[in-house]
Amino acid sequence: MSDAQGLLIALEGIDGTGKSTLQQALGEAIAAAGRVVCCSREPTFGQYGQRLREAAKVQRLAPDKEVELLLADRQEHVEQLIAPALARGEVVILDRYYYSTAAYQGAAGLDPDELIALNERFAPRPDLVVILDLEPELALQRIAGRGLATDEFERIDNLRRAREIFLALEGPQFLRLDARQSVDRSLAAVLERLDQGPGPRA
Repeated sequence: MSDAQGLLIALEGIDGTGKSTLQQALGEAIAAAGRVVCCSREPTFGQYGQRLREAAKVQRLAPDKEVELLLADRQEHVEQLIAPALARGEVVILDRYYYSTAAYQGAAGLDPDELIALNERFAPRPDLVVILDLEPELALQRIAGRGLATDEFERIDNLRRAREIFLALEGPQFLRLDARQSVDRSLAAVLERLDQGPGPRA
């Protein structure tokens, strides 16, 4: 893993796959190796992200409205945090990025490829995208086991469609992992991939 430039890593997958847990472990491991790490998540806790979270507790917004808020939230995120951190040479690790928009709003009927293209007009492409894959039934069991209430994004039919879209993503930047395995095994796989060196960010 080169120290010369910033690195953007996105952790993706349906809810309950362990993205936050892996983010923490990965951040600690990379920081221990001497790199400056910046961890964040989407939707953010800014004004647009909060509107999405509040709506999801009761009833989802129309897909077009969700995308409008997601794009506004992400643009603010890129301008205020992601781009400056990358410019400083930091390793940015995101719990969700625009591939989640493709999966969840794609599951609601929009075109995933168009959503990705729309985001890539302004959002930097990740050097590495880790897809944590898990059956929706197991994911919901994990969410329930944490004592958390599910929201409108976490309905079983929605998770099934979102998972299909995540699994259809292809490209050299993707690393697909079985979310049933231990965090240590997932961490080792990600670190091994990073040691191979990411390709140039488009």
